Amino acid sequence: MLLPKDIHPANSLYFNGAYIIKALKKNKALSFMDLLMETRIFHGMPIALFALSLDWLFLASIVQYNNNGEIELCS
Repeated sequence: MLLPKDIHPANSLYFNGAYIIKALKKNKALSFMDLLMETRIFHGMPIALFALSLDWLFLASIVQYNNNGEIELCS
């Protein structure tokens, strides 16, 4: 699912994770819903794919929650 051979690349976690990172670089820290809305400006992805991509970013230690409960890039 990260880099699939049999589906369109726009449906991969890797591809959609890049849009989440782009939204976080623009805004520094966002709540889950705000991040979803900001990401959809760049690329309209379904919420299920957004959640899976965000999970992948958490597992890869690319994003984290801050003290305010917002999602931000790891430093």
